[in-house]
Amino acid sequence: MKKAVFPGSFDPVTVGHMDLIKRAATMFDEVVIGVLRNTTKQPLCSVEERVALLERLVADIPGVRVAAFDGLLIDFLRQNKACAVIRGLRTAADFEYELPIAQTNRHLEPEADTVFLATAPEHSYISSSGVKEILQFGGEITGLVPPEVEDFLHRLDRGSQE
Repeated sequence: MKKAVFPGSFDPVTVGHMDLIKRAATMFDEVVIGVLRNTTKQPLCSVEERVALLERLVADIPGVRVAAFDGLLIDFLRQNKACAVIRGLRTAADFEYELPIAQTNRHLEPEADTVFLATAPEHSYISSSGVKEILQFGGEITGLVPPEVEDFLHRLDRGSQE
């Protein structure tokens, strides 16, 4: 059974993330979405909220499950007995950033490969940080995130205004 890990903060989940998840699910028997607990960033959504949202979003995609993790990605890969890491690339700058990480992971675990998936052109401008900034200034995020995520973020935003 070929397993892959798709790690990220997913804060918030975008339509680009969902496209990559669906595509990776056709390539591997199982895809584990690894939601990173990043202690260096102030997240918009808690890890538990991100995991719950992703679990709802992937419920109908066979072979996909969601788990939170912290620490080294390569340890998460080993824990899940996965052979590959999935990474999305929007731009050449993403590749320049991701390549040394992939090579380091390969050094730490020679049996692990990184699979780079080019983002669909219609999603190439979408980023979680961009969505957060648009949301912060009251902009429209329809089409950038799945409807369930948009509803959640608007409820979250209204809660912070009270």
